[in-house]
Amino acid sequence: MAAEEKASILVVDDEPQIARVLKTTLASHGYSIRTARDGDEAVQLMKDWPPDLLITDLRMPNMDGLALCRHVRRGNSAMPIIVLSVRGEERTKVEALDAGADDYVTKPFSVNELLARVRAALRRAAASKQPEPEEAIAIGDFRIDLQGHRVHLKDQEIKLTPKEFDLLAHLARHPGKVITHRALLAAVWGANSTEQPEYLRVFIGHLRRKLEPDEKTPRYIVTEPWVGYRFNPGDEL
Repeated sequence: MAAEEKASILVVDDEPQIARVLKTTLASHGYSIRTARDGDEAVQLMKDWPPDLLITDLRMPNMDGLALCRHVRRGNSAMPIIVLSVRGEERTKVEALDAGADDYVTKPFSVNELLARVRAALRRAAASKQPEPEEAIAIGDFRIDLQGHRVHLKDQEIKLTPKEFDLLAHLARHPGKVITHRALLAAVWGANSTEQPEYLRVFIGHLRRKLEPDEKTPRYIVTEPWVGYRFNPGDEL
């Protein structure tokens, strides 16, 4: 059994039928599953049973999926979060990503697609826990501690979320080079996310707000129209 198939997953959905189908499907693939009806119940469950991955609906009574994502991220957890929703509009996706979700699946969804996204999320989470072949990237105005997940810009520490850190680290490994949207999406979110450009728009925006002296005229993360982004670390390039 693959390592990711031994993982524990918490499914949060107020529709019993969907929760039951997800529990049965995921359990049949070797995952340890628990379910909760809303964010409040999920928070209580996670106190004694911290899962490896969270799958949550967006629209629920009491604490909804957006509030649950924010709660998890406020606790500095890097646990992968996949959000489910019947709505596929870009605005809703952006709202979920802003709240801390790593991925987004629109209902109705293919079980095979969901399983692929679960496997990809767990693989990325496992890889992030492995020792890096390099300990830090020191270039231009930046020092990026890959093992400690810390970023310093001109000696000032910048607080980043796990996905923001992954995106910056990937850009920093290729200074001065244009990286296409698809390449960035595949590297940071996995091959199944290469058609989700809103992910990049949200997280590039986050990084610019935290890193750029003037986010409207960025100097570190430069847009190459219709192609991708170029990372200019500062004085060296």
